[in-house]
Amino acid sequence: MKLVETTTAPPGAILLARISYAVIAAAIAVALVIQFVNFFTGASDPNTVNGGENVGLGTRIWRGYSYFTVDSNIVVLIVSLLLVANPLRAGRWWDVARLNALLAITITGLVYAIVLAPLVDPSGWSMVANILFHYVSPWATVLAWLVFGPRPRFTWSTIPGAFVLPVIWLVYIFVQGAFTRWYPYPFLDVTEIGLGRALVNAALVIAAAAVLGVLVKLVDSRLPSALPDTTSRPAR
Repeated sequence: MKLVETTTAPPGAILLARISYAVIAAAIAVALVIQFVNFFTGASDPNTVNGGENVGLGTRIWRGYSYFTVDSNIVVLIVSLLLVANPLRAGRWWDVARLNALLAITITGLVYAIVLAPLVDPSGWSMVANILFHYVSPWATVLAWLVFGPRPRFTWSTIPGAFVLPVIWLVYIFVQGAFTRWYPYPFLDVTEIGLGRALVNAALVIAAAAVLGVLVKLVDSRLPSALPDTTSRPAR
């Protein structure tokens, strides 16, 4: 089968992509540092709904890293750093990881804006971390992908792998919640709304993510990007 090579990516676009991903990584790193300092100073966690509980340091740290917001941002941080090193990075497993990060952080931004924002009232440095976690990181990540791509990269077989992070996280939350009676978000709080409704809410989030995954695939196949896909692929 004959392989064709796409055009070389413009050096200027590569530089701008590196700068963009570096800014995203820096924003997330700052938010994580603020959150970590808050653990030790007793300041409010930027992800805590309605003030949270007065708990010990170990519990604060464990709960802090159990929020999907934080987990999805950490994944985006890692992916962004790898893109700073090589904005044209390619590979089957890389595409799955990239789509995982893109969908997870988009879910974070959407769920926060639609459901959680009215329930959270951070102040001071927690407000800064909140903005970085829930607004800057999600929408800057989406914008960077829309502008730079590279596209096309995702296939229909890539989409199922993009649900690894949210599914593992949901299983973890429900399992630990059965023992601790703590849930990070009200719409998943089995102690307040019951297991059935919590599972339905989780399923709705996954269904919305599936629709989002299809939309991302369609955009990936149709929208041009500043960085073309420079990988070799079968001629069509």
